[in-house]
Amino acid sequence: MAGIYLHIPFCKQQCSYCDFHFSTTFESYRKEMVESIAKELIQRVDYLENRSIQTIYFGGGTPSILTQTELKFLLDTIRENYSLAENVEISLEANPDDLNPTHLKSWREIGINRLSIGLQSFKASDLSWMNRAHTVEQARNCVQLAQEAGFGNLTVDLIYGLPELTMDEWRSHIQTVIDFGVPHVSAYCLTVEEKTALHKLVAAGKIAMVSDDAQSDQFLMLLEVLEENGFLQYEISNFAKPGFESQHNGNYWKGEWYVGVGPSAHSFNGTSRRWNVANNRKYLTAMAADDVYFETEILSPENQFNERVMTGLRTTMGVNLLELEAIYSIPAAFYDKLNEFSNANWIQQREDVIYLSKEGRLRADYIASELFI
Repeated sequence: MAGIYLHIPFCKQQCSYCDFHFSTTFESYRKEMVESIAKELIQRVDYLENRSIQTIYFGGGTPSILTQTELKFLLDTIRENYSLAENVEISLEANPDDLNPTHLKSWREIGINRLSIGLQSFKASDLSWMNRAHTVEQARNCVQLAQEAGFGNLTVDLIYGLPELTMDEWRSHIQTVIDFGVPHVSAYCLTVEEKTALHKLVAAGKIAMVSDDAQSDQFLMLLEVLEENGFLQYEISNFAKPGFESQHNGNYWKGEWYVGVGPSAHSFNGTSRRWNVANNRKYLTAMAADDVYFETEILSPENQFNERVMTGLRTTMGVNLLELEAIYSIPAAFYDKLNEFSNANWIQQREDVIYLSKEGRLRADYIASELFI
């Protein structure tokens, strides 16, 4: 099985915290971009070596900006050139302000069967400094609209660790999405990335970030409340009712192959990574001239080992030590660190599989990096 990721590098406006690749001034070359992404889809057919496509994911940027005609054109290109699994998962990232009955109906008609809705917060002041395009009212109404249109498989995004977000407010945000009846929640801790508007606001003292302890407390509350309401944390930031886990993202963490098309998109085929230029004009120029628009990294056995540790520890599936041994001879230092983290109750083990405890999930990146070769 394999997946296809389409990066749609368009947004209405720039969120203050976002460092993903996109443009807010795209109308002059919108048609050219869609056609170039379709061209790349055709060029990349051999990359997956005839593997059946299990998942298709429209990310960005804001793919819900695309019209039904544009989305259908890209999906038709995939259907005409790739072999699709019987129950392929087709996901679309969407902002609340783009969810209306007309759009929802059109998405269903062309085969989109899963929505990822970027709610982020139900607090007006948060949406304001984050420069989100939607309102609190739209955030509260969009899920019901999606459900009424027949989208039972959907997920919503929330952000914790926001400036001035109290524990009571955070609990209310979590409870609100539970009350919506959504089967999947993705929750991310606010981080300050360089060259973002948020970075400038923090540097100027206009916004004060919360402490690490406060972020940890909100994360632990998230675990507690969602678990009490039947959600399983199958990855550090992702929670689902049984049967509603994201197949596309799940395949990333399991090391399945995927091809990424569009500016800045990444691809993986087991032994190498490839990433496209993160510049719309350079991408379009190269595509038009049939020139090189990407870079490639061949993964050494050490790289493959480290990547398996990093991705596996993010999930409840954990990391199989026998599979690691098949990639690279595990050094003694690895087991020394493993024992150290086990004694701290950050890592647990069942048979040959290691996985993070609840306390360990607070330190996932640190633990993984310490186990790297």
